[in-house]
Amino acid sequence: MVIHGEHLMSERKVLITTVPFGDISRRPFELLEATPGVGYVINPLGRKLNEPELAEMIVDVEALIAGTEPITRHVMTSSRKLKLISRVGIGLDNVDLLAARELGIEVLYTPESPSAAVAELTIGHMLNLLRHLPACDRKMRRGVWQRSTGERLANQVVGIVGVGRIGSRVLRHLQGFSPKQILVNDIDPNFELYRQFNAMYVEKHTLYRDSNMISLHVPLTRLTRDLISAQEFSMMERSTRIINTSRGGIVNEAYLYTALKTGQIAAAAVDVFETEPYTGNLAELDNCLLSCHMGSMTSDCRAEMELRATEGVVRFVCGDSLQSVVPQEEYDNQL
Repeated sequence: MVIHGEHLMSERKVLITTVPFGDISRRPFELLEATPGVGYVINPLGRKLNEPELAEMIVDVEALIAGTEPITRHVMTSSRKLKLISRVGIGLDNVDLLAARELGIEVLYTPESPSAAVAELTIGHMLNLLRHLPACDRKMRRGVWQRSTGERLANQVVGIVGVGRIGSRVLRHLQGFSPKQILVNDIDPNFELYRQFNAMYVEKHTLYRDSNMISLHVPLTRLTRDLISAQEFSMMERSTRIINTSRGGIVNEAYLYTALKTGQIAAAAVDVFETEPYTGNLAELDNCLLSCHMGSMTSDCRAEMELRATEGVVRFVCGDSLQSVVPQEEYDNQL
């Protein structure tokens, strides 16, 4: 591994594991290079690290600029110096928060930065599912000219589970399409927001029963693992389409495969998986649209995430007050 920075033997070593990093803007590197006494190492494998690989790389690291790799108790205790994890993104299911607290390691994240990009990808998935655009593209590349009759978003009952940073943006975007009805469910309801954007708060079982387009925007916690499983699929109509741009594990993949294969529901779009990169049997199904955990991957949002995570490291090294510290509720709901 190459250590970047003037002080190659620096005790203030930063490991950047998230991939990609710095492709859009060099500003994060410039911040690190301008910070006295800091050297940084970039993930030399250029892909998501597994637990043993990360444990080996982190031995003398004080701060980690992290992606979705498993940051377990074993990984943390493999370092003699680790004091900070700065997560590029919002999901924290890959970080053992309770172990971090016990070991005195601060955890930061960038919850606002990816929201706009994920919300727009969600709308894109809705339109693709309704108009069969990926299937049409594949057919045309094989020389097949076959027009498909789809549906309009205006004729759908859309259900949104989780109306926080991302779900609320999806709710706003939907106003331009005038769905037949919008149903919402959230652990912390905001009834004024729902009134403003023509949405109705309902219990989850009602949302699953009455929606024919369901979009999930919740974190993966002990409360949301397998949130959509056999029982929930049994409540849905055959016309239902489901979108998960949140986290793998929220929708049970085995039951989703069965529901799609048997026609219990019409279609799904999945951006996140329990094991990534994904190699499972959902790829066999024409009625399942797959994307590779790319919700946040727009140039502006990705650059913002990387910059904010790096700024957190610089503040830590310089002894300044930390921003975007992971809140207590994330620890309470840890898997």
